[in-house]
Parts: sequence; C-alpha cells; structure tokens
Amino acid sequence: MSALAERLLQKYYADSVHPYRVFEQRVDAAVEAGAHTLLDAGCGRSVPVLRKYLGRVDRLVGVELVDFADVPAGIETYNADLAHLPLADASVDVIMSRSVFEHLTDPEPVYREFARVLRPGGRAIVLTANMWDYGTLCARLIPNRFHARIVKKVEGREEEDTFPTAYRTNTRRDVDRLAAAAGLQVQAYEYLSQYPNYLMFNGGLFLLGTAFEKLISRYDALRVLRGWILVTLVKTTPGPDRSAGE
Repeated sequence: MSALAERLLQKYYADSVHPYRVFEQRVDAAVEAGAHTLLDAGCGRSVPVLRKYLGRVDRLVGVELVDFADVPAGIETYNADLAHLPLADASVDVIMSRSVFEHLTDPEPVYREFARVLRPGGRAIVLTANMWDYGTLCARLIPNRFHARIVKKVEGREEEDTFPTAYRTNTRRDVDRLAAAAGLQVQAYEYLSQYPNYLMFNGGLFLLGTAFEKLISRYDALRVLRGWILVTLVKTTPGPDRSAGE
C-alpha cells in the first residue's frame, strides 16, 4: 500500500460501508427472522464469518474445499464440493456465500443443491464480483496462472488463498436463468461499490480509481459498473417429490 493511497483511503472512505458489512447485514436480518440452521457455502479455512453467529443460531455449518484450521467448537465443518452438499433435503434456513461464486466453473448444480437443502421460504444470500467491474474485466484478460502472484502483490493475500476464477454466474441474466432453473426466486439483486482496493499499490492510480468509483456510486444509471453484486434468493416451492415413481 502506498502512503498516498492510504491517505486518500482515509480521506474519501473513512465512513463508507464495505460490501462485506452490507452482506452481513442481510444475513443478520435473515437470521433474526428465525433461522435455526445457517450454512456458509465456501466458508474459508477458519470460518471467519460463520464464527460471528455462534450463540445466535442453533446449528452452524461450514463447507469448504480446502483443509480447515482453528475452527471453534460449535461449528460443523465439511470438506465438500458445493455441488454435492453433505446435508439433508430441506434442512437449512439460510445459506450465505461470500466471494465464492466467481470461482464456480459449473454453477448449475450448485444452484440446484442450494434449492435442495433450503427449506421452503429459506434464503441464499450471495456476495460475488460483478462481471462488468473494471477489476473483473481485467482479471478475465489475465490467465489464471498469474492471478495468485498479482493478488499477493496488490493485496498482500497469500497465494494459497487465491483460487482460479470463472465468472459463470456474475451477471443479472445468468443469475436469473440459473435461479429459475433451480426453482429459486431472485428476491433482491443489488450493485455495491467499494474503494479501489486493487489500486492501493499506487497513489496516482488509486486517485483515478476513486474518481471513477465516486462517479458510478453517485449515478444509479451507472450501477451496473459497480464492483460487487449482492443477491438474495428465496426457495418458494417445496421441491420435487422424491417418492414419485417409487
């Protein structure tokens, strides 16, 4: 992080609400509506978001591909693919997933699994990258094999925590299509913006990124260019009758 970028960050974003916090506010509201089981789909090695709900939800479940570390008692964890969740039908009230959907190479079975494990009226709250954000567009032009080194350089994130991106469900059209096919309803689709974190390494670039971010945040007509999408899906049907034909 350059010194100039850090000063600009404090000047222009000291009071801004990060998309991660908006995401948690949506999850909080869903939990407070009476959730008994909360699933974090792609929860991370140490379940950083899920642990915030200890004592607030009866059953906490985390699913992740990588090995877990430092998971507190009271949280169930499973190493599994999101397309094959080790959970019973209609057993989850709320699913949350943060910064995961951009990595899905085949999102259709994931949507179907969400619909399968959600109870009728249950919600899936997903925060992911917007396809039309300039950072996403640049990432799509750069081969995945270079992403880990670039992210470590500009964000300081360890290479082992950077995963290949696919962007198969990162537009409104894709979300609508995949949700409908799985029997889920799109209750809300929000565009969110944040400070230009990818440009923190250079003060001049950060200033240009800030000017652009302030422009697309001010005018609703430009919302499609914002960096994040926050999607709330609702299961409105009871799901298929598995006893049919038996």
